[in-house]
Amino acid sequence: MLMKALDRKQVVKWLIDFVGIALGAIIAAFAIEEFLVPCTILDGGVVGISIIVNYLTGWPLGILTILLNTPFLLIGSRKMGKMFIVKAVFAMMIFSLFLEIFAPMENITNEYLLAVSFGGVILGIGAGMVIRFGGCLDGTETAAILLNKKFKLPVGQTVLVFNILIFTAVGFIMGPDRAMYSLLTYFITSKILDMVESGMEKTKAAMIITDDAKEIAAQIYERLGRTVTIMEGEGLVSGKKVVLYCVLTRFEIYELKDIIKNADASAFIAISDVGEIIGSHIKRPPPHESADD
Repeated sequence: MLMKALDRKQVVKWLIDFVGIALGAIIAAFAIEEFLVPCTILDGGVVGISIIVNYLTGWPLGILTILLNTPFLLIGSRKMGKMFIVKAVFAMMIFSLFLEIFAPMENITNEYLLAVSFGGVILGIGAGMVIRFGGCLDGTETAAILLNKKFKLPVGQTVLVFNILIFTAVGFIMGPDRAMYSLLTYFITSKILDMVESGMEKTKAAMIITDDAKEIAAQIYERLGRTVTIMEGEGLVSGKKVVLYCVLTRFEIYELKDIIKNADASAFIAISDVGEIIGSHIKRPPPHESADD
């Protein structure tokens, strides 16, 4: 009976996640087709490249988004968690489908300032919802996470550099005014996305107080490829406790919460922003080394 109840809760959780991802993808597609594309304003990442190709060739934006995202998903399929890839594929499919559904509709506005402002806000809400429920709309985010895991390159900075290259290309192809509008939209979208994710920045620090430190540390290492620092603590009322500390990206927060929920539902976790990291943060060590710092 207990196993059935747990299975039922997991199914309900997955259902909520996929509904949230679908709603976020639909909102993001609405912002792209009804605000940004009619005014030739770009989003970043694969979607931005797709808009450029659509502008030059007239090929359907939804199909381009799927085609250009596919290589990133194939590369990430063996390195990322299975559920992350499933949710990413689901999000991208819904996103591409509704890009085609919204394409024939009359655009909301032709005013560039309104398109940038409202398009950026609505896109940020949609993309934020997708990430909050464990999905991903853009293959560049998957690539950035893989580079982070292998070379310790910051996820946020990698995505930013990639997008700057895209906006530079926009300046040459569509004119500098479109590049500046697109860059402004990107910054608005990023800020709203962070707000939807409850203020999560690109680098976060998690402090976990638990009675099951070894299991949580092992799961963090296994599923996220990150080591943790284990410290001893003592609560005023609860007595001796173990404190885990680790640094991770905003894209890994969802997975971390799932790990802690399954390993020790009574654990206390505090997540804070990290303004700067100095020194070499240890990630997955060679097999002969310990998983703990």
